[in-house]
Amino acid sequence: MKGIAIHGNNMALKLTVPTLNSSDAADTIKSVILSSEPDTHIDINLEAKTITLDGEASEETYKQLIEAAGYQISTK
Repeated sequence: MKGIAIHGNNMALKLTVPTLNSSDAADTIKSVILSSEPDTHIDINLEAKTITLDGEASEETYKQLIEAAGYQISTK
């Protein structure tokens, strides 16, 4: 599941990550994203297994970064 919401001039991207099940996983994903896209605002909801990203990078870039961290994104 993905969703896009407009916040100011940026678009927030919401991705579902089924294997997002711990604060360590959340920290790993945040670290990888921020190392490449330091101005991204990241909101992680462990219960819903979602990541909301608000930044300048493309959807594809964020997906690649999450996958590089070792997590898959739901395509549903």
